[in-house]
Amino acid sequence: MFIAKVTGSVIATQKVDTMVGHRLLVVEPYRLEAKDRQSLVTTGRTFVAVDMLGSGVGDFVLITQGSSARLTPETKSLPIDCVVIGIVDRAHVDSLCIYDRAKDESSDEPPKQPAKPKAKPAPVKKKATAQQPESQQQPSENDSES
Repeated sequence: MFIAKVTGSVIATQKVDTMVGHRLLVVEPYRLEAKDRQSLVTTGRTFVAVDMLGSGVGDFVLITQGSSARLTPETKSLPIDCVVIGIVDRAHVDSLCIYDRAKDESSDEPPKQPAKPKAKPAPVKKKATAQQPESQQQPSENDSES
């Protein structure tokens, strides 16, 4: 397992049947900063992970890869190599809190919302227009002027 930050999503309109309905996220693994061990820093790598929990862009998540990604009842029949198995609330190292989701969400940044697929808008039905009063109707070709 490792900690990663959700940085985006992947849309695949054509995929194998077993993957239909599963959200795909772009995740970037993080590691403990080596010098002071007081913060998380990116590894510079990127993966695509199946999201089983509804995490959103900006969330720090727990990821598992390889055969471990298929060991849960929800994933055992999926052709996946990387899955989100947890959303991180806090992380501590040497008695120091290096990440706190509550503090991260209370910053000046807008709140993180899970990316939701956009529903197709319902077709708009044209309403039948009421007949115009005779004084506003246009004469037709069949009308003769007297």
